[in-house]
Amino acid sequence: MNAPRILVIVGTPFAGSLNHALATSYADAARAGGAEVRVIDLANDPVPGHPSLRNEVRLPRTDADVQLTPDVAAYVADVDWADHLVFFFPQWWGSLPGALKTWIDRVFVRGFAYRYRPTGRLWDKLLTGRTARIVMTMDSPTFWNAWVYRNAPIRSLRNATLEYCGVKVRGVTRLSEVRHRSETDRERWVGGMASFGATDAESVVARTREELVPAA
Repeated sequence: MNAPRILVIVGTPFAGSLNHALATSYADAARAGGAEVRVIDLANDPVPGHPSLRNEVRLPRTDADVQLTPDVAAYVADVDWADHLVFFFPQWWGSLPGALKTWIDRVFVRGFAYRYRPTGRLWDKLLTGRTARIVMTMDSPTFWNAWVYRNAPIRSLRNATLEYCGVKVRGVTRLSEVRHRSETDRERWVGGMASFGATDAESVVARTREELVPAA
């Protein structure tokens, strides 16, 4: 049986951040648990430009269509490769960082992540079978984020993006009041990501094994 395939996306443009430490702890533990892990780090890896044409947000259907850039095509291949997606990002202005939002706009394209049906209002969820985890850091308190921001970035990523495309989100973690936390708190958070990595590696293995068992 192939090793479970986990794609980690670090959705901040700032290198050396807390999100990087969290993602590294997670990825190391997942690898130790037997998973194959790829990491996309938007602080160092190319961030696609904002789409300026409608055809840039769908897979090309003919040679005459706008083709995906090499960077975008590579990211699409990474998502296609993965069994499990893990997003690490800070909340900015009650939403996702622009780098992560742009990455999603260019990578979760129509014809790859989802497809409208010829008639009616329904659509096909083309990433069905994959799972995801979301880890978000924020300076605001949890109650403020829920009351004032209505958990907007989580709703956007979980409901309007991942689940819209068929990805089942199995865990959401919000790490609050980062600016006011002690170094001990941060170290505890980083250590906690290792347990998530180990758990996800094992659960993806179990889920893959289960799917490989033929129906009776």
